[in-house]
This record gives sequence, structure tokens and C-alpha cells, in this order.
Amino acid sequence: MLAYRNAKTMAKAMREALAARDLTISHSEALEIVARQFGLATWNILSAKIEALPARQETIIFERTAPIVRIFDVAKAHEFYLGYLGFAVDWEHRYGENFPLYTQVSRGNLVLHLSEHAGDATPGGNMVVYMKGIRDFHKQLAAKDYRYMKPGLEQEDGRLTVEVIDPFSNHIRFMERTGE
Repeated sequence: MLAYRNAKTMAKAMREALAARDLTISHSEALEIVARQFGLATWNILSAKIEALPARQETIIFERTAPIVRIFDVAKAHEFYLGYLGFAVDWEHRYGENFPLYTQVSRGNLVLHLSEHAGDATPGGNMVVYMKGIRDFHKQLAAKDYRYMKPGLEQEDGRLTVEVIDPFSNHIRFMERTGE
């Protein structure tokens, strides 16, 4: 449903549609027509109504994603996620001695939950992580000379991608949009 807030977009779309038919009107003429479509006499009246509208408050806000990644060996998980990818342990939880580990690791704004608990996640999962600075990230990984992983830097369809696979067959595709 179009509302007052969309008035300038509507005027622009109308001008473009008319121009495609070799009809030209000025931007101000388009704004005046849109105002009349909303039942108002002039653009100035519509503009005042737009400014008077309270800012739209979003009630649903997603803050952060923390995918759960299934692991089977804490030492191997630490070698990969901490040593190779450069994450840090935020916290660890076990229900008791000799129980499976559930832990949170992070690097910057990227947060992952690693779990030894059966049923928390399926091994061999995939995730995409959008990021900036992927070329530097790729250089960091290459400099570590991790014996089990030598990912490339792939360019395709307007994005750069570095894909890694952890020791438990979980795939992480780090992607940076390039707009090319």
C-alpha cells in the first residue's frame, strides 16, 4: 500500500513511465500530480503532512545471529576456530565433568556456538558470513599455513568468497559484495 512517505518515489516513477512514452513533465509537476492523487490541493500541503508524520518505529529488531555448529573434538575445534580462523572463546558450558561442551566463540561481530551435543546441529552444515576486508582475511589465513585447509579467493557474480571447511565437514563461506 502506497502512503504519503512514498510520494517522491511515486513522482519519480511517474516521470520515468511518461518519459518512456516520450512525454516529459518536470519534477515539480509530477509532485503536484501525486499530491492530487492523495486528494490534496498542492505538493506543499502533502509535504507538510509527510513532515508531520511520526517516524516509523520498528517493533521487531533482529540483533545478532549465532549459528550452532556441531563439533566432535574440542582440541580439533580449537585448532580450527581459535588457531586458524582467529576466534576467541567467550564462554564455555558443560552440565558436569565429562559432559559435552557447548561454547560461544567470536571474532569481531561474528558469533558462533560450537556444540558437542547430539541434536544441536547436523555435521556438514553450511553458512554464509557477509563481511568487509576479505582480501586481508584471506592473506591472514594463507599466512597461517594450516595443514588441513588452503582456501582460495574466488570472484563470482559481484562477490569475493573464501570458503573453509572445518574438521567436522561444516562449510563457512565468507563473502564480500564487490558490486562488479
